[in-house]
Amino acid sequence: MKRRAAVCAWLHAAGWGATLSVVPGAMPAVAWAQADPLVAEHQVKAAYLHKFLDFVEWPATAFGTEQSPYVIGVAGADALADELEVLVARRRPNGRPVVARRLRPGESPADLHVLFVGRGAAARLGALLAAAEKQPTLTVTETEEGFAAGSMISFAVEDKRVRFDVAVRRAEASEVKISSRLLGVARRVVGAPS
Repeated sequence: MKRRAAVCAWLHAAGWGATLSVVPGAMPAVAWAQADPLVAEHQVKAAYLHKFLDFVEWPATAFGTEQSPYVIGVAGADALADELEVLVARRRPNGRPVVARRLRPGESPADLHVLFVGRGAAARLGALLAAAEKQPTLTVTETEEGFAAGSMISFAVEDKRVRFDVAVRRAEASEVKISSRLLGVARRVVGAPS
């Protein structure tokens, strides 16, 4: 319970809107959270996934109605999925509810807005990314192999801080537009925005 309270306090204190509008190259407030020994890596990644919703645009066809929820699918990262379920209950980005969905082996990543493939799903990485490629789905991984295999965003831990790399052209090919504000705090951006 202390960890969840620390993450929630961090999210509230960080304000994220201001955090993600910092000067490119500057470290966002996530560094403070990670200095807190009560906040685990999976909690920071879950917070990022949830906050990405504010800085990514999907085509209107990605939603059934104006009230349709964002759907974040998680494969191979149960602790992260647990944390995400707590976070999505507390906030409605852009006025939409958010649903966290665990993807079990054999399950399709259809109808997702965000797909996170954790280390525990490494054997399914290629198949999941290939299935999501033809959909307007933001794909996120946590390994360099995942980024090389085609994810749009990949988390990396650098100096005990969770950072992320972004492949802009991959996102554009799936009709997913990543905000320049998010690109400005990425560790590395591959492919210039068009």
